[in-house]
Amino acid sequence: MTYNMLKKSIFCTILLLASSLSVMAEDGSKLWLRFGIKNRAKVICDGCTSSPTVTIARHELEQYYDGKAVKLTIDKSIPSDGGFEISGTRDNRLISAGNETGLLYGTYALLRGDTIKGLNRPVFKLRILNHWDNLDSSIERGYAGTSIFWNKAMSIDTARIREYARANASIGINGTVLNNVNASPKMLSRPYLLKVRQIADILRPYGIRVYLSVNFASPMGLGGLPTADPLNSKVQKWWKKKAKEIYAEIPDFGGFLVKANSEGQPGPGDYKRSHSDGANMLADAVAPFNGTIIWRSFVYGANHKGEDRVKQAVSEFEPCDGKFRSNVILQSKNGPLDFQPREPYAPIFDRMRHTPQIAELQITQEYLGQSNHLVYLAPMWKEFFSFVSPKNLAGIAGVSNIGNDANWCGHHFAQANWYAFGRLAWNPALSSRKIAEEWLMQTFVADESLISMMLRSREACVDYMMPLGLHHIFKFDHHYGPEPDGFKASYPIEWCPVYYHRADNKGIGFDRSTKGSGATAQYREPYRTQYDSITTCPEEYLLWFHHVPWTYRTLSGRNIIEEMQYRYDRGVKEVEDFTAIWQAMRDDIDQQRWNEVNNRLHIQLKDANEWRSTCMDYFNKKKSGLK
Repeated sequence: MTYNMLKKSIFCTILLLASSLSVMAEDGSKLWLRFGIKNRAKVICDGCTSSPTVTIARHELEQYYDGKAVKLTIDKSIPSDGGFEISGTRDNRLISAGNETGLLYGTYALLRGDTIKGLNRPVFKLRILNHWDNLDSSIERGYAGTSIFWNKAMSIDTARIREYARANASIGINGTVLNNVNASPKMLSRPYLLKVRQIADILRPYGIRVYLSVNFASPMGLGGLPTADPLNSKVQKWWKKKAKEIYAEIPDFGGFLVKANSEGQPGPGDYKRSHSDGANMLADAVAPFNGTIIWRSFVYGANHKGEDRVKQAVSEFEPCDGKFRSNVILQSKNGPLDFQPREPYAPIFDRMRHTPQIAELQITQEYLGQSNHLVYLAPMWKEFFSFVSPKNLAGIAGVSNIGNDANWCGHHFAQANWYAFGRLAWNPALSSRKIAEEWLMQTFVADESLISMMLRSREACVDYMMPLGLHHIFKFDHHYGPEPDGFKASYPIEWCPVYYHRADNKGIGFDRSTKGSGATAQYREPYRTQYDSITTCPEEYLLWFHHVPWTYRTLSGRNIIEEMQYRYDRGVKEVEDFTAIWQAMRDDIDQQRWNEVNNRLHIQLKDANEWRSTCMDYFNKKKSGLK
């Protein structure tokens, strides 16, 4: 071999190795769907058609199942709610379901190794993602790039949306709201509805129905009417015509999600009408097509100025209880404020006894470090379900953390929250640990130290941000980082951090007892009495419900400022431990994902230190009477 030939051979070998490394590089784009191609399994259908849904199930099993044969069968004795049964041996599996979507759900359960005997049914009928995507491709509270649905060119990335549908189907999510609750009237214009139809066509075989957020004033902004009064006959006619237009294009359209009379959004209150007036008008428009209206209870500052913000949802909606149409569902956030690292459950779940409700959880980490902090949210949601029984809910909605970043969610571990939402939406009895193990097994490795890190991460975040019930002391607008001294006279007081901690030289915390704002009275017993007394209030909610003297001794024997210091220190130490855990995993994780998570853990540690120093400096000054 000549020198030039040898040089050419070496060069080609280097190129081949580089190409192999490139192929092996892991950017997180596969999410938890890393099945790996197996020996082609034989898939038999019994009583099922060659529909797109069954075709997907067959393809997934043929490509990725590691046994010899799988039989898919429609069993009419199984409810047609997506439930399924898996039986047989590894080499001869049987997936039975009441409908084809159930067969698909069973397929993904089998591929992730879930072969629990007996009927496996979803607890919640509605399992919906809420996307806060804008039509210009931006995402409100999005930390993973631009929208996967909307762009200025109004083009559709079919492959990306199909992978999105596949991921959702694999965890049983069956609905998606495609746009921001702060909706533009343009969403209901003809060009956008045709795009919605395209998206619906992609999602449908995966068992996913589409919903749209609507602007209540759309008859004015889009239809040219002088009013959006829900009792106006022309307004009612406009909505009925628009609903008919939508269902002509998308027969299985889910319905509308509405944010009304909240944070400047228009609503029935603009015309001195009630929320039930507004919701019922829309409900009548979609009722002929079996559509649903999901009406959000997130309201404050509109009709109850001066009232404690956490009380306003109950004050606003309780008078409407029992007055909504049967196809209206109220969607309420898990806590009474706004997706804080820790809140008590929202008392509206106690007070609305005649109106079905969906619990709204935030998957995107608006107040929990966004795409920079590793915070596993299943423990937070399990905490909520310990107060609000899933059997009392009509469904569950999650504010999406999905964007066009290669890894979908900005932070690789943020994928776990999308996964956990879907798994809990299917079965809220699953433990946080079980879900973490499942997700790690499918994405990294189910190492005990990584499981521990995930399970501890939410409590760590509470400690280094807002221990003992402190809340909403974030920097204005973007909600990233601490600003306990935050106050702007031009802003509503409910946006200002000083409104929430009320620290002075005597003490700290918001008095919501019967001696204060009276928010404790909205809760059912035993929580009403328990939260109302400083001596019985759980310490995790202490400063949420009480203005506590600096001299007050906690259960540890430390006074309040000492206890705050202890918990801030504990939170920082936890993140230090997380970085050490991740360092030890370097040889077990692919280089790209290890580096990207490592970089973010260092940002998280820096931020945790900033939270501790900023907050403790400020509160020590308030305690000393300094401005």
